[in-house]
Amino acid sequence: MTDVQHDDQGQGAFNAATGRSLESDHGKPRYLEYQRELIRPYCGRSVLEVGAGLGEFADGFTDRDRYVVTDVDPEAVQSMKTRFADRPEVEVQQFDIDGQTTLTPPVETLLAINVLEHIEDDAGALRGLSRSLTAGGNIILFVPGYQQLYGEFDRIVGHFRRYSPDTISDAVRRADLEVVVARPVNFLGAFAWWAAVRKGGASAPNRKLVSVYDRMVVPVTKRIEKLVRVPFGQSILCVARKPQD
Repeated sequence: MTDVQHDDQGQGAFNAATGRSLESDHGKPRYLEYQRELIRPYCGRSVLEVGAGLGEFADGFTDRDRYVVTDVDPEAVQSMKTRFADRPEVEVQQFDIDGQTTLTPPVETLLAINVLEHIEDDAGALRGLSRSLTAGGNIILFVPGYQQLYGEFDRIVGHFRRYSPDTISDAVRRADLEVVVARPVNFLGAFAWWAAVRKGGASAPNRKLVSVYDRMVVPVTKRIEKLVRVPFGQSILCVARKPQD
């Protein structure tokens, strides 16, 4: 039986309703699958996903022994209970990453996609999240890339920052974790983001353009990034390991 322990001081990571509506991955199936491809090699057999929203990522991640999906928003939690009712390996819990929540028993892998940027004390959050990991386990982070791309959209959804490989690595080390991987991904997406958000001032995604991007650009990005290590990207993939001792 899973036991999620809560400290009443946890105040929640961010405005769940605003962030979810604007940051949803609904309508981006190719991008979601690319994220899964990037993340899967670093995942153990048991996974805790924090800030899972409505469960879009977990919906296509079906080969684990135990998968715990969580969110701070009770409505999202209830929605995921319905969504994953027919998957016995999936557990749905409420989990406050900005508080003192701990999952027991711990898991081999903790996954946070577009979550850490919402936390002012990112190193403190990572340190707290590591309590839900087994020794030697991984925290896999997918965060928005490069402060130069910070725009009105980031401000509205409550991003404290965007990251580079160096800045996410610094947060990981301040949390007393080891950096395994820290690299940019979604190379072509950085150009689209710069044009739409930095130059265009967009404060919300254009659903039609997102759909076109998913169909036309994501497959090209995947091919490029399988061949070369790109110098920057719309996002940063980081894997942080909890020391064995």
